[in-house]
Amino acid sequence: QVQLAESGGGLVQPGGSLRLSCAASGISGIIFSSYVMGWYRQAPGQQRELVATMTGGGITNYADSVKGRFTISRDNAKATMYLQMNSLKPEDTAVYYCNAKQPFALPYWGQGTQVTVSS
Repeated sequence: QVQLAESGGGLVQPGGSLRLSCAASGISGIIFSSYVMGWYRQAPGQQRELVATMTGGGITNYADSVKGRFTISRDNAKATMYLQMNSLKPEDTAVYYCNAKQPFALPYWGQGTQVTVSS
């Protein structure tokens, strides 16, 4: 059973930066590397949307709204994923969720971490 724990959220002013972390427990680093890891977010009254994903081999995919501002990364040995968020905007305000997915299997989700961008 994979458990995901996000951290690093908080309140930041527009133009600021935050770094989110997602630590996976219950699996080894080798097994972690077989998962496609992703960040999703959900703003109040909105559907959950993709932010970024990364394969174990390092292939990344970003939502157009965050390209050039957010960077996803992972450390397979530590079974941890990161999201570096720069040039934050008020519209980035949301709960950010960590996701772990293997082919033909249901995904695992973390509990989420709140990111609020406001002056």
